[in-house]
Amino acid sequence: MRAALALSALLIAMYSPAGLAQPDENAARQQLDALGQEIESLSQRLSATGQARDSAERELREVETELAETHQRLDALQAERRQLDDEMAQLNQHRERLEGERTGQYAALSQQLAALYRLGPTPQLKLLLNQGDPAELDRMQAYLNRFTQARNQRLADIARLDAALADTQHALNERQTRLLSLEDELDSQRARLVERTNERSSVVATLDDRYGSEADRLADLNDNREQAERKLREIQAELARLDAPTPTTNITRTQGDLPWPVQGDITTAYNRRDGVHYNGIVIQASAGTQVGAVHTGRVVFAEWMRGFGNLVIIDHGDQVMTLYAHLQQFSVRPGQQVSRGDEIGRVGDSGGQPRAALYFEVRQRGEPINPQRWIARR
Repeated sequence: MRAALALSALLIAMYSPAGLAQPDENAARQQLDALGQEIESLSQRLSATGQARDSAERELREVETELAETHQRLDALQAERRQLDDEMAQLNQHRERLEGERTGQYAALSQQLAALYRLGPTPQLKLLLNQGDPAELDRMQAYLNRFTQARNQRLADIARLDAALADTQHALNERQTRLLSLEDELDSQRARLVERTNERSSVVATLDDRYGSEADRLADLNDNREQAERKLREIQAELARLDAPTPTTNITRTQGDLPWPVQGDITTAYNRRDGVHYNGIVIQASAGTQVGAVHTGRVVFAEWMRGFGNLVIIDHGDQVMTLYAHLQQFSVRPGQQVSRGDEIGRVGDSGGQPRAALYFEVRQRGEPINPQRWIARR
C-alpha cells in the first residue's frame, strides 16, 4: 500500500504544473526513497550466494567479489588523495598570500617607526613644552594620535596574520600526515590487488582444466545460461510482486536512440549461441573503463552471478530491464536511482572471462531482445 502511495505521489510530482505545492514533491521524494528501500530488500532476497556448484566456482566468486571491493577501495583512496592534493595546493597559495600580507605590514610598520624615530625621543613631551601656535599644537597632537592608532593597527594586523599562518600550517601538517598514511594504505591495497589477481588466474585455470573437451565447455556454458535464466525470471517475478511497479521512464520512446553503455567493438553479436552470451552483445573495452546507464531507472541487482560475474540490472519501468555483466567493480547499489549516462561500474573480466569486455542485454516483459535495436547506430 505504501508503495502504491509512493507511485501516486511521484506521478503527481511529475505531471503537476511547476509552482504547485512543494510539500507534494517532498512527499513524493520520501515515498520514492521508501520504494528504493523495498527494492533493496528485494535484492537481498535474490542474493546469489550459493549459486556456485563446486569449490572452484565458490572460490572464483569470493576472489572476484573481493577484487571488486579492492578496486572500489583503491578508487576511493585515490579520490581522497586527489582531494588532499587540491586542498594542500589551496592552503599553500593561502599561506603565500598571508606571508605577502605580513611582509607588507612589517614594511609599513618599519616606515612608521622610522618616522617616529625622526621625531626624536619623547615627542609628545616636546610637543607639550612647545610654546608655539596653539593651532599647530592641536594639529601635531592629532597627527601623533593617528600615528599611534595606525601603529597599533599594524601590530594587530601582524598578530592576526601570524595566527592565520599558524592555523594554515597546522592544516597543512594534518593533511600531509593523512597523505603519508594514505600512501601506505594505497600500497597495501595495490599489493592486495596483485595477490587477488594472481589467485583469480589460478582459479580460472583450475576451472578451465576440468573440461575434457570443447563439448564439455559448451555444455557448462549452456548450464550457466539456463541457471541465469532461472535467476532472471525470479527477479522478474519479485519485481512483479512489488506493491507498485517502477514508474515509467518512457524508455520505449528512445528505442534506436539509447547511448552505448561503453564505446568499443562488438565481439559477440546477439543470438549467437554461446552460453550466457546468447541473449545479448559483448562489447570489447579496456579494463577499468567506465560503464554508463543507457537510460533512467532504478538498480534492482548489483552482485556476482554465475556466468555473468559482477552483474548490474536496471529496471526502467514499462517492463524493460538492462543488464551489464563482467564488471570489474560496482559504482551503484540496489535500490539506487540512476540517470542516463551515470556510471554504474567499470569494465572487467569477472565471471572467469579471459579478457575484459562488457556484456550488455535488454529485456522486455522478461524476454531478451536485440540490444542493437535500442542503442544508437554509429
